[in-house]
Order: sequence, then C-alpha cells, then structure tokens
Amino acid sequence: ICYGLTSFGFDIHHRFSDPVKGILGIDKVPDKGTREYYVAMAHRDRVFRGRRLAAGDGGDVDQKLLTFSPDNSTYQIGLFGYLHFANVSVGTPASSYLVALDTGSDLFWLPCNCTKCKIEFNIYDNKESSTSKNVPCNSSLCEHQKQCSSSSGTCPYQVEYLSEDTSTTGFLVEDELHLITDHVNQTKQANPRITFGCGQVQTGAFLNGAAPNGLFGLGMSDVSVPSILAKQGLTSNSFSMCFGDDGLGRITFGDNTSSLDQGKTPFNIRPLHSTYNITVTQIIVGGTTADLEFNAIFDTGTSYTYLNNPAYKQITQSFHSKIKLQRHSFSDSDDLPFEYCYNLRSNQTVQVPNINLTMKGGDNYFVIDPIVMIGGQDVNNVLCLAVLKSNNVNIIGQNFMTGYRVVFDRENMTLGWKESNCYDDELSNLPVNRTHAPAVSPAIAVNPEPTSNQSNDPELPSSHSFEIKPAFAFTVALLLLSALF
Repeated sequence: ICYGLTSFGFDIHHRFSDPVKGILGIDKVPDKGTREYYVAMAHRDRVFRGRRLAAGDGGDVDQKLLTFSPDNSTYQIGLFGYLHFANVSVGTPASSYLVALDTGSDLFWLPCNCTKCKIEFNIYDNKESSTSKNVPCNSSLCEHQKQCSSSSGTCPYQVEYLSEDTSTTGFLVEDELHLITDHVNQTKQANPRITFGCGQVQTGAFLNGAAPNGLFGLGMSDVSVPSILAKQGLTSNSFSMCFGDDGLGRITFGDNTSSLDQGKTPFNIRPLHSTYNITVTQIIVGGTTADLEFNAIFDTGTSYTYLNNPAYKQITQSFHSKIKLQRHSFSDSDDLPFEYCYNLRSNQTVQVPNINLTMKGGDNYFVIDPIVMIGGQDVNNVLCLAVLKSNNVNIIGQNFMTGYRVVFDRENMTLGWKESNCYDDELSNLPVNRTHAPAVSPAIAVNPEPTSNQSNDPELPSSHSFEIKPAFAFTVALLLLSALF
C-alpha cells in the first residue's frame, strides 16, 4: 500500500468523564469539585513529576490528518492516576487498548506476556498477532544494544521513571497500528507498522492503577509514534491535542494547521532529552504587567501548573492582591494542595483576576481557567488558584491548556494554540451532540464577562466574574490530564 502524507487522530478522554465510566463500568470515583478529587490529582503530579525534574529540562492516503481508528476522541479518566486516555487498536486480528497519552515520554508500550503487570484489560500477545515481529538488536530504534548477545537477538527495553521506583521492562516489537484519516466527510484506513514495547514487568505506580493498559509516549525521540509516522512519510512531523472543558478531547497526528488568530511560540532546542520547552516573557495578572522571562515545559501529563520563583511569587502574590476575598485559613487536617485559597459564600459573585502569559515572539496566551472551586454539602466553598510551587522546573500543566487546541509542531519547532471546544473544528469526528458528556454542575453558575481572548488581541480584560449558587460548588473547568510520565 502506498501512503502519502496525511493526518490521523483519535478522541481523548478524562478518566472521570461519563464515556469512560461507561466503558469501564466504574462508579466509585471522587466527585469533581471535592477535596479528595484535587488532593488525588496533586498526589499524582508529585508521584510522576520526579522523572521530568530529574531529566534536567525545563487506496492511496494523501498527506492529511490521521487519528486512531475508529475515531479521534480522548477521555480524561480519574480512576487511573488522572491521566488522559485514548482507545487504540493494534495487531491482526485487531485488539483495543485504553492507553494513557504522555507528551513527557517517548515510548509506546502495552502490557504483554506479563510476569508482573496490573492486569485489568486486554493484554497484548505478540504470538497471537499474525503481523507482529520482534525488533532485532541491530535496529536503529534499539537503545539497549549493549544488553544483546547478538545483533540478531530481540531488542530489550527498560524505561525508568525516577519517582517511586516506577518502571516498565520488556522487549521491542513491531506491529500494525490501526488509524484512519481525520476528516468528517471522508475517512480511509491506514495500518502503519510501528515499534512499541512489549511490557512484561511493570513496577511502582503502574501496579497501583496508573496506565494499567499501556502508555502512549508522544515525545520528540525517534521511537515515539509521531516520529515514526513522519519518518514513514504518512504525516507531517506534528500533532495536536484539544482539551475540552467537559473531559473530552481529540488528538490528531500530522496537524500543523496555523491561522491568523492562532498564537505560536518557538520551542527551546535542547541537545539532550528535548522536551516541549517554551519561553514566557511577561506575566499579566488582572491587567498588571510584569516583565519576567522564564522557561517552562508544556506537559499534558501534569494536572496542574508548577512554577518556581520568581514566576510563582509574581503570579500568586499579584493574584492575591487583586482578588477581593478572604484568604482561607488552613487547619492541620487540611490537605488541599494549593497555597492560595479563598473562602466563598453562597450566592456570592466573584471577580477573578485574569492571567495572561506573553510568549516569546509576542503572542498572548490567555489562561481560560486558572482556578478550581472546591466544596461539598458539609463544607464551605473554597476557591483556589491552581498553581503550585516547584523547586526547579516550570511546568505548564493541563489546567492551563483547558479550552485550547494545542499544536506540537516538531517540523517547525513551534507550539501553537487556539481556543476550541473540541467539537466545532471541521477536523473533529466527535459527535456534535454533547449530551453524553458531563455538564458543569448546576450547583455553580459560570458567568464570564464578554471578552476577546485571541492571542493577538492587545486589549486584555483584567477580570471575569463567577456567581456561586447555594449547595456545593464544583470546579469551573475539568482539568484535562494526559499521560503523566
């Protein structure tokens, strides 16, 4: 089969979304907006950020968009470490796997021929797939050739996530990944052969529910799926992820689409362990501008945004000086992960200071929802700025990406962004009817003032308003979480 350049995509899902609850048949998960929800998300961040911080880096198918077959939807799922997931199809006959998506790592691996795995879903068996073959040690993608007894032997792999002894070990295989072109009116099948890990042994967090059905690395190295698709000439060397505020999203391979109203900024090139690292030149909080330059990693696998000083101090103290609310007093038993939280009354209208980041190149990145609101039937409502202090690396987490289609353009080495609900884009094959997705709780009314949030708009509103209704409040926007490693 001859392939031209194209693009493929699939839906991504938050693990607490209704579609995933239906897929997994789960009910006992923390309610969105509760303390348990945010504590668990922050704990997951602490578990998996260790590896990132230790790394030291802040017919014919035409060339178009490709996505996973049968569709491009993704889900955010809270049951398994608050990761962002997609349903991928691999092998012959095809089997489906609910894999966590991770821009912070490179290798795609599946639980396979397990000797130590968390077995809850399908297990890949290379002997059961007629299109599977082992990757030899002389392959250019074999990074552990020194462990091979001969060049024709099977290539071993081991990925260690430097946090809580989390790792995956096994050998590399090659098999078909089933994709479709990501267009609403016309779809074609594509079955490229990709290299991935047959994960025989998992340790640490993988045995405690994190990515129990595999991890889909989206990093910059040659072994990542975006790199393999581009090298085979199937797509451009780029992909996009859309993070809807309802727990649904989309991922599309080969998407390097740009438009006049799309913001962009260059990646900072690192000779070792390249990541999606960008430069912020200004912080604007509530209309007050601070010229402060710092680097940060756009990491879809981290729930919240982590900043070190002076960026953390600038954002938090400026936010605190402008919000007209009483600071929440933490008790010894209070396990909220956030430092800047505020008490709310029922029926209270809150003016929340807007946060904007000016990126290198001058484009503005408006943070659509920098806060979380926490409450319960027996607890007071609390509003928190969802930014946590880091001791070294700055990370722009998924809470700052909610409401955007983010383009990871490795071909032009730029990050692009444009506001999106992940439904209206012509490339989306998500259903137009959103009734299947979880709605914002009726316990909270969200009433932002009319604003223009285009990246090239010089007029930046200083605040927007929220009205807190009786009962208990939930977070304004579900924080979409991808793979976390």
